[in-house]
Amino acid sequence: MRYTGPKAKLCRRLGANLFGTEKYTKILRKRQSKPGIHGSKFSKKTEYGRQLDEKQKARFVFGLSERQFSNYFQKANSQTGDTGQNLLRLLERRLDNVIYVSQFAETRMQARQMVSHGHFKLNGRRVDIPSILMRPGDKIELLPKLAKSPLYADLDKLKDYSPKWLKVDLKKLSMEVLALPEKDDLEKSIDSQLIVEFYSR
Repeated sequence: MRYTGPKAKLCRRLGANLFGTEKYTKILRKRQSKPGIHGSKFSKKTEYGRQLDEKQKARFVFGLSERQFSNYFQKANSQTGDTGQNLLRLLERRLDNVIYVSQFAETRMQARQMVSHGHFKLNGRRVDIPSILMRPGDKIELLPKLAKSPLYADLDKLKDYSPKWLKVDLKKLSMEVLALPEKDDLEKSIDSQLIVEFYSR
């Protein structure tokens, strides 16, 4: 079940902008103490507390339920190599995340809604599943009829930005996966080692 409580309070508790909008960045700058009357006097977190917070932070950043996140970790743990990097790489490859990092959406939550409403085609077929994992060679296109929608009308005015593993064309409203994301492409606000330690208890 996804979080439906006060978002600002959650961001302050975990010390991070979990939802991507400037609103929460401003709240964090303005109120740096933890929520609660005596927030600034909170005792130092235990190692377990730090591990739990990092797992929760990653879960909320990518908008996943507890079960979904646990499943991603189990999959990452079954792969060869660094489990933490495997986990972030899986999350980075989600279709909704690719839409977000390609600048088609302002937040991951908005990207998830766009995909769920069937705004995109993947390899020529309309899709509505945000969790599809992208592979090298995959091509994503906005439905032509939505090109003039207020959501996308100004995309061609943005500065082209493509992570190394993606080719983004804001004029043609398309994306292509060139490779799997490398370490430098992964979400930098998350300490994946703490998450590995949490699940290794």
